[in-house]
Amino acid sequence: MRKITKVYTRRGDKGQTSLVGGQRVSKDCVRIEAYGTVDELNAQLGLLAALLEAGEPELRAQVLRIQNTLFNVCTHLATDLSQTQPYASGQLPEGEVAWLEQQVDAITHSLSEPQGFILSGGTHAAAQAHVCRTVCRRAERRIVTLAAEAEVYPEMQQFVNRLSDYLFVLAKKINFNAGRSEILWENACK
Repeated sequence: MRKITKVYTRRGDKGQTSLVGGQRVSKDCVRIEAYGTVDELNAQLGLLAALLEAGEPELRAQVLRIQNTLFNVCTHLATDLSQTQPYASGQLPEGEVAWLEQQVDAITHSLSEPQGFILSGGTHAAAQAHVCRTVCRRAERRIVTLAAEAEVYPEMQQFVNRLSDYLFVLAKKINFNAGRSEILWENACK
């Protein structure tokens, strides 16, 4: 692993940054917004992993795996495929979408809680999982916007879409494991 010797470069002081391959783009372009939101999601997942550290080692390990995979997603999104060949690190590890689906199915089958629309909350970790879910949905929207104007591998969108489903059931699982019941949405317009 390479040691970082200098954190700042001053090259971004005028509002531009470099993509994988060296192309310079504005820091507010669609591509930067897409992988920046995935990076934000990864930071939120880091907080979730810290909250799971004490009592949920299996779920924490899943979150850490997802964080690692999101680095692949960021590398892919930071690569303009029309100008730069994709790096191996810009591809999903084999079977990651299927793995997420397996986790969603396993968690869903382990829950005896009623299904339906729920209010976000419960334990601190479950509430954080819901924050992650909403940031994940925003990241997905940003990726869809990017895919309308540039090549994005379909499995990247699939992974992020499944990830938001995983985070929803993960929040439910965390509350279930803690003995906390979900608060179901009550339609005030009844």
